[in-house]
Amino acid sequence: MIRLIRTFAFHFAWLDVCAGLLLTMVSAPRPSAQDETSRFHVNVVLVQLNVAVTDSKGNYITGLRPEDFEITEDNIPEKIANFEEGSSESYRAEPAPANSASPPPSAPQNLPQEAVNTPDLAPPARVHTLAGVTVPGLGGAAVFILFDTSNYMYRSFVFAQDAIADFVRAMPDANKIAFYSYSRDLSRAATLTADRFQVVSGVRSTVAGDDAALYNSLLLTVKDAAPLQGRKAIVVFSNGPDNASSVPPEDVAELAQSTGTIIYIVSTRQAESEPISSAAFERMSKATGGKAYFARNWRQEKDAFTSIQQDLSHLYTLSYYPQANPNRGWRTIKVRLVPRELQKDHLRTRDGYSLMQQVEVNSEADTASALRPNPN
Repeated sequence: MIRLIRTFAFHFAWLDVCAGLLLTMVSAPRPSAQDETSRFHVNVVLVQLNVAVTDSKGNYITGLRPEDFEITEDNIPEKIANFEEGSSESYRAEPAPANSASPPPSAPQNLPQEAVNTPDLAPPARVHTLAGVTVPGLGGAAVFILFDTSNYMYRSFVFAQDAIADFVRAMPDANKIAFYSYSRDLSRAATLTADRFQVVSGVRSTVAGDDAALYNSLLLTVKDAAPLQGRKAIVVFSNGPDNASSVPPEDVAELAQSTGTIIYIVSTRQAESEPISSAAFERMSKATGGKAYFARNWRQEKDAFTSIQQDLSHLYTLSYYPQANPNRGWRTIKVRLVPRELQKDHLRTRDGYSLMQQVEVNSEADTASALRPNPN
């Protein structure tokens, strides 16, 4: 096990009026993309939750409104500030309360005059509102695909490529997609783009090779997703256990939770036969509000990707400004449905996040440098 000698400090920075997250990452040049840390410092100003609601048969419940949800953080009631259903635009919600634990962000620049100080409408308008400023809804998601190209993949490589390519083509046009692959190191074959041809070309260009450093590579992928606004997800295809990482899965899950990044894992029967790996996959995906799938053949792989696409399309996105809370460590989040007739339905979302001491960044140049993806 390589001893980690570097430390990241992550903070949320105001990236956009729709983002609602402050992230600042302080880092120094590193000889390898895999020499990453297991310690993160996150200061959350606006918490975003992605919530799946299903009935007892697994069917998605649609048409819910902000008043149907109740959120508590460390048993402190929270007020929903923004609300979206699926890929539709969001309902207008109230600006940050005066007693919020953190101040609201400043208004965005270069907005058209009609987008500012829009009066209340009845029924609620389909607009996105933050700190009293209305802008269009977020629409699609940022989806990062992380493909296992290790030596575990020799037998089913082509089938996995087909399943991923079909998944990419079937994604709604509003979504942007990045395609990464990994064995011992991470390869960013296609950065976040709406160009499906570019992403599929990246999928087809991959070749199988070395040992599998899944958790190292997944950590770097979460780091790339962290500064982005709106709904963001990582879809992992893994054909076997991790045998080359220096980062434990718990640290990956902690960063993903604190940055609001959902992790879905599509794994094969080979990985499921490894109890340690399968348990880690289940824990990591569940902690972030995602799911783990174990496919026994290529048809089940395609079904898993279809299920993920449906899930992303039906998520409710809720955000809130945390109320004053003396807890500076792990904060537990609970979401429940208010109407009695809905309380038998099932909710799936992340269960909390870490809040630690803020590290200062001295200039905008430092911030921009810190947020730039590691070129390795």
